[in-house]
Amino acid sequence: MNLEDYKMTFMSASLILVLIASSPTVALLLPPGGERFTELWVLGSGHMAEDYPFNVREGKQYKVYVGVSNHLGSSAYYAVYVKFRNQTQLPPNATSSQPSAQPSIRDFRVFVANDGTWETLVTFSISQLSFLNRTVLVKRIVVNGVGSPVNYRSRWDSTDKGFFFQLFFELWLYDLASSRFSFHNRFVGIWLNMTR
Repeated sequence: MNLEDYKMTFMSASLILVLIASSPTVALLLPPGGERFTELWVLGSGHMAEDYPFNVREGKQYKVYVGVSNHLGSSAYYAVYVKFRNQTQLPPNATSSQPSAQPSIRDFRVFVANDGTWETLVTFSISQLSFLNRTVLVKRIVVNGVGSPVNYRSRWDSTDKGFFFQLFFELWLYDLASSRFSFHNRFVGIWLNMTR
């Protein structure tokens, strides 16, 4: 090795050491990277993405798990609204960021730290169900021990062979500027077939 090679090696090693030593300071000056988002999920009774309740009978209790993960870059205040609809009532619209017009039958309000997760068990049952000809009427649903009147009808679906309803969960985020919750354009749900 000649003198020029030693100089080049010394300068390269010095530059690498300076970059390594200054990297924590440089990281503080750069804006945080990565995509900011929130996850919303529903898991089945075994706490997995399977074994969701489907064929539902009056008076029997069913369970699912609902969860939220915050990746927004700061703590967030969320509302998860539990809603119920028949197959003709409109679900939330992700394209236009519109929530469902159905009323909330239960809600959960939680603070979730950045990169934190919240999850809860949701139990539900149908307490008043009546069949008449090719129509079923659900009068009341109980979620986590709290009953709510719904009075929704479903006609027999001859293609899929059932009386279908959906239990779904909408995610809302508290907006500091307006001092209220606004629909966060996320929802998940499970289809239910009412049976005797």
